[in-house]
Amino acid sequence: MRVLRSRLGGLAFGGDYNPEQWDAATRAEDLRLMADAKVNMVNLGVFAWARVEPARDAYDFTFFDEVMDGLAAHGVTADLATMTASPPPWLGHEHPEILPVTADGTVLSPGGRQHFCPSSPVYRDRAARLVEALATHYRDHPALGLWHIGNEYGIHVAECFCDVSAADFRRWLHERYAGDIDALNAAWSTDFWSQRYAAFDQVLPPRAAPTYPNPSQQLDFKRFSSEALRACFEVERDVLRRVTPDVPVTTNFLAGHKTVDVYDWAPHMDAVAFDSYPDPHEKHAHIGAALSYDALRGAVDGAPWLLTEQAPSAVNWRSRNGGKAPGQMRLWSWQAVAHGADAVMYFQWRQSRGGAEKFHSGMVPHGGADTRVHREVRALGRELAAVPELAGTHTRNEVAVLFDWNSWWALELDSHPSEGVRCIEQVLDYYGALFEAGVGIDVVHPSADLSGYKLVVLPGLYLLSEEHAGRVVDFVAAGGHLVVSFFTGIVDEHDRVHLGGYPAPLGKALGLHVEEFWPTAEGESVALRAADGEPLAGDGSLWREDVVLAGARPELLFAGPDWEGRPAATVHTFGGGTARYVATRPHPADLGALVARAVAESGAAPVLPGLPAGVEAALRRGDGYDVLVLLNHGDTAHDVDLPEPRADLLAADRPEVRRVALEPRGVAVLGSPHLGGPRPDDAAPAARD
Repeated sequence: MRVLRSRLGGLAFGGDYNPEQWDAATRAEDLRLMADAKVNMVNLGVFAWARVEPARDAYDFTFFDEVMDGLAAHGVTADLATMTASPPPWLGHEHPEILPVTADGTVLSPGGRQHFCPSSPVYRDRAARLVEALATHYRDHPALGLWHIGNEYGIHVAECFCDVSAADFRRWLHERYAGDIDALNAAWSTDFWSQRYAAFDQVLPPRAAPTYPNPSQQLDFKRFSSEALRACFEVERDVLRRVTPDVPVTTNFLAGHKTVDVYDWAPHMDAVAFDSYPDPHEKHAHIGAALSYDALRGAVDGAPWLLTEQAPSAVNWRSRNGGKAPGQMRLWSWQAVAHGADAVMYFQWRQSRGGAEKFHSGMVPHGGADTRVHREVRALGRELAAVPELAGTHTRNEVAVLFDWNSWWALELDSHPSEGVRCIEQVLDYYGALFEAGVGIDVVHPSADLSGYKLVVLPGLYLLSEEHAGRVVDFVAAGGHLVVSFFTGIVDEHDRVHLGGYPAPLGKALGLHVEEFWPTAEGESVALRAADGEPLAGDGSLWREDVVLAGARPELLFAGPDWEGRPAATVHTFGGGTARYVATRPHPADLGALVARAVAESGAAPVLPGLPAGVEAALRRGDGYDVLVLLNHGDTAHDVDLPEPRADLLAADRPEVRRVALEPRGVAVLGSPHLGGPRPDDAAPAARD
């Protein structure tokens, strides 16, 4: 990211620019409005393959030459797309074999986007040819700052079940299991239901079957499918690195997207980018967004990332598309920055007049520049330009939540004790409790170095290898604090149960084992009481387990007929550390109290003590300085006292302050004292219109 950052001089601000949808007069107005809003980067040409290659090998860059020249003349950097996210109609017409096939054999036709089989050699070849031509043509253009490969891989077609994909899956399995079919049979437990294979060429993708497909086969196919999409990315990346070695490459992941393993992809990228669309109708949408941001940052070891898409107001693809209230777009944009974003961008610059996304909001709405949305966009662009010091700063916290796409995939397969146990809901229960406790949170893979953390939380990590479980046990033994939720550490990396009582690989650290799961009926509550007699906020729900203590002591107990006095939440001293286990889903307030107790005992400090409810604090650290961001997600104004003076980086003269007034949806950006002094000359005071 060094090359891109030196070009921008600070945070990136802009959005998807689709000039091919507009005439010359509108494009000229776009450049003027971009300059006024301090736009310094646009994602360009994401869906322009049909425009630049209208027929096989008939490349025509005339239109985009004019656009790129205009951007360069106005100081706007292009995050230039490789244009391969949506194949042109002629490619599907000439090569229908590139079209993806569903598990039941349905061929998906052109007419939308992403209509390609990830394993298709024809698609990969045509994409590579386009990228070669594009990179060769623009490699020396002054506007080029970043390559944007594909777009939101796997959002529409995450898996293909055609014969080409089947052959590629068999190749992948042969490599994964080192050519040993017995190793595959052991991993897949194929002696169950007479599924044992004699050779790799007998294996198929998990297509539609009479009943439940083999779960380990399904899990491996999800891994393969993520890697097949990554292979498409790498084909293009390798061309770009050869032709333009000094230009970084990225692609954009989508928040809450299950099918692409971000932790697996991130090491293969120069920069990691993200698209975030929290629902304004959801009361706590900002907590889910924060979880996504922290998980993405965890993929790059705390380094900055790029918010490449968000909505200026409403989207078009939910059943009810609520707009963002005044100030909400600014608040949520700053939240992304607070959690490590070095770019704040949107889909899209100008709201489309036609097409499937014409009612998706734009930075310039249908109503033009004299609208509330554009005024807020312009004000935010000027604010972001005022804090160039934020670019490149890192985030590292004392609390970690462990997360793994493999576990997400495995947890939500069929044939489990309860379909009501969903991965992200489990994670949000605990992440939300930590968020409300005011601590900074890293969301990291189970292979991450845990030694720097004071508290580690495993929420619903159903799949946990012996190796990764051993790292967690060692963390506790060395003095760390641990919180583990129910149905965690149940199976290994092949979705085979760890024997010896659940969760076997964590049992000695937790001081217990579980004999039996008792998921509740839909809507059934779980009666609980505190072991110390203190009142609880309410009943639990969803799940209970028959816990057998082996050194642990109870903090919560089940109550009621048949369950009275059985452990529901426990604490255990192990080595130099402490491990807690929660065998049900307590009321949110009761879970919050339990998590807060674990935080306090671990010694993990809140980012800023004594914050009012609804106010979030996050810290980004640079070389010898730090920046504190305060965000008021509530409907009440608050005054926040600071433990030491800080420079108000959004005020023109950057005065030192000891108290900050936060209006509802208000934001404060506060630097170390020596970051005081006037703002950069090109950063006009943010408009308040």
